[in-house]
Amino acid sequence: MAEDVSATDLTGLSEAEATARLRVEGHNELPSPERRTPIRIALDVLREPMLALLLSGGVIYLLLGDLQEALLLLGFGAMSIVITIVQETRTERVLEALRDLTSPRALVMRDGVRRRIAGRDVVRGDLIILGDGDRVPADAVLLDSHDLQVDESLLTGESVPVRKQVVETDAVAEHRPGGDDQPFVYSGSLVVRGEGAARVTSTGPRSEIGKIGASLRTLQAEPPRLQQQTARLVRFCFFGGAAVSIVAVLLYGTLRGDWLQALLSGVAIGMSMLPEEFGVVLTVFMAMGAWRISKVRVLTRRAAAIETLGSATVLCTDKTGTLTLNEMSVVELRLLDGACMRPKSTNPGCVRPEFSKMLRYGVLASSSQPLDPMERALHALAGDARKENSGPDAHRQLVRTYGLRPELLAMTQVWRSSLAEECVVAAKGAPEAIARLCGLSRADQESMRNAVGLMAEQGLRVLGVAAAVFKGGQLPCSQEAFAFRFLGLVGFADPLRSNVPGAVRECRSAGIRVTMITGDYPATATAIAKQAGLDVHEVITGDQIRLMNDVQLAEHVRRVNVFARVLPEQKLRIVQAMKQNGEIVAMTGDGVNDAPSLKAAHIGIAMGGRGTDVAREASSIVLLDDDFSAIISAVRLGRRIYDNLRKAMAFIFAVHVPIAGLTLLPLVFGLPLILGPVHIAFLELIIDPVCSLVFEAEREERDVMARPPRRADSPLFTWTLVSWSVLQGALIFVLVAVLFVIALHAGMPADEVRALAFFALIGSIVGLVLVNRSFSSSFLSAFFRPNLALAVILLSIAGALGTALLWPPASSLFRFGPLHPDDLMIALGPGVAMLVVLELLKPLWRRRLRS
Repeated sequence: MAEDVSATDLTGLSEAEATARLRVEGHNELPSPERRTPIRIALDVLREPMLALLLSGGVIYLLLGDLQEALLLLGFGAMSIVITIVQETRTERVLEALRDLTSPRALVMRDGVRRRIAGRDVVRGDLIILGDGDRVPADAVLLDSHDLQVDESLLTGESVPVRKQVVETDAVAEHRPGGDDQPFVYSGSLVVRGEGAARVTSTGPRSEIGKIGASLRTLQAEPPRLQQQTARLVRFCFFGGAAVSIVAVLLYGTLRGDWLQALLSGVAIGMSMLPEEFGVVLTVFMAMGAWRISKVRVLTRRAAAIETLGSATVLCTDKTGTLTLNEMSVVELRLLDGACMRPKSTNPGCVRPEFSKMLRYGVLASSSQPLDPMERALHALAGDARKENSGPDAHRQLVRTYGLRPELLAMTQVWRSSLAEECVVAAKGAPEAIARLCGLSRADQESMRNAVGLMAEQGLRVLGVAAAVFKGGQLPCSQEAFAFRFLGLVGFADPLRSNVPGAVRECRSAGIRVTMITGDYPATATAIAKQAGLDVHEVITGDQIRLMNDVQLAEHVRRVNVFARVLPEQKLRIVQAMKQNGEIVAMTGDGVNDAPSLKAAHIGIAMGGRGTDVAREASSIVLLDDDFSAIISAVRLGRRIYDNLRKAMAFIFAVHVPIAGLTLLPLVFGLPLILGPVHIAFLELIIDPVCSLVFEAEREERDVMARPPRRADSPLFTWTLVSWSVLQGALIFVLVAVLFVIALHAGMPADEVRALAFFALIGSIVGLVLVNRSFSSSFLSAFFRPNLALAVILLSIAGALGTALLWPPASSLFRFGPLHPDDLMIALGPGVAMLVVLELLKPLWRRRLRS
């Protein structure tokens, strides 16, 4: 938006002139970011080494004529491109959601006439008229107001509306959303009571909600660490395999003089060392993980975030709408004589008779169609007596309302009944204001203050309720003229979700620290944090954070678990300070004010039911049912995915060692070739589904939620894992190679020896699967854990091997000679020996493999 637009004043312009000016100068919208087209996103994806290698493997198989394997790999590559394009396109919509939120319909004064226009057409200098239920179209300063209250929770996280009043703006030159008695209203907030008129001061990117949009554009989502680590490994394997292939071609061509065969052998070796399974595994694991977690009503916008959530060390949660229901309810009633009750439900029958009168007058002092959450809570508990067919309030009509005033924070409503001459007068408001209206004695005022203090310590919002009867004809000008009697105090709270304490306990057992970051007041935040089971040693407010530098803040976030009265940019600073301390940060939220911190965190978790579009688009995970405990399911699944991913990677490393070794062995020692391109292609048909489907379907380890999160800098491919994989692969290579050499020296024909070695290799690979199903228990324990994918794969392998051995065309293709039953028993020997040796060695490696 151009600079002149922010200063546009349409006063005195005709509608045609105003419209023309708007077209020239722009609208009240956030500026459109530079959108990435699907083609541009696809080109960016194709530059990823892992995906390029995946597609390269498909092309190699295509050139070799193996259409099935080629289509499989190319299909996985295409699926990865499509998924990435869809996710990136959805992320690009975040600012569009912000623009929608900042463009409600607005009532403005133009040419001395009230006009209803699109919120995007509001410009600086417009006079906007506000009333109950209106969404504020732009930041503005109040010129006139009557009992105006505004819900700013989208921007501040406060659970109750704030009062607005007209004051000298010079006295509050610096202003931000939140707090009572300000003369400013902000774009995106909701008017819940009263009416007013305001002059627009900021629109689009200069509004408070626009500043959030600007910060979102500058933030980059945390890149998936697994993808980065895998890409580095793939590059290493790719160049290493290429080097070995070139050496093998030169060696074969030089020693044997057959350069065409040397080239084919080089291709076979390159295929044997080409780790295209990494791309397949990562794609399948993340896609299946997203599908599994969707069954507990959790939407995954970035699949890699599931794995990252499994390593989260701190969970930063908003209060309003996340830990709480974002629905005010009456939790305590007190009389002046000290009597107290805590309602257990929203059933009017649950309220004892001595408290029912107070509730009835609380309803009479409220709007008939309430937007204010506390008034809605009164209606829910007391019942709308004025709509009953019988009872004392059945025939009453509202005749006058006395609104809140800065000097008297109470409101009064007068009701007249056709069945009685006198009027019923009901008042509610700040306890001190109600006490003043009632003229309480000093002793009663002291008793009331003590009661209010006890309720405030619990984080309750407290209102006083009073009643009066008026028999005159002309109503007084002020509510102070009524002879009120004090009825009691009503305590309100945004109740904690019932499953939150259990979820917090499970987080603690999993080594995840839970931290609350809210825009609400310290007392309310402390009360909710204690109910949720958080460790509350200290509370830091936004004002304190404002005075801290980054180093001081990083030190404080190590030990503080409750942050109150926090502004959006301060939430972002807290998340960044935690990341600076090496934490893996998961951030939950539902409001516009949460969006920057959701995007900056390693894992942004938005509430799907109550959350805003902005929060959902900025996040990587969305809880569709706003169920905080679903985060635990996501954490458990994330840890399971990571464990199974390490098992799959160990299998991939291990299985390529004997394949590469058995491909090189004949070239070095001048022996008959064991593995050609067709054999390796067949092995890949086994390896791909085994490492992707079988290991992905493995259940979580027993202690998956009892161990601490892995270190933030812990690599997926540790030297321990690589060493364990190489040890397994080397053992298989030695056993199969020894069997191959002994069979040759025993005079077996080359085709039969090839078949014997190949069957022994397949048997060893099956043993390798059984060993790696669990790092914490023996293969016998894991063997009895159901895994349908494993059963299907084993049956498929048995069928494919039988076909390759018994069906002449397949035997000719593989160049297999016939094998007798005793030969098949011998072929099982290396697999059984490998299984026994590795099971004996596993306890020595178990602790290091689990770290």
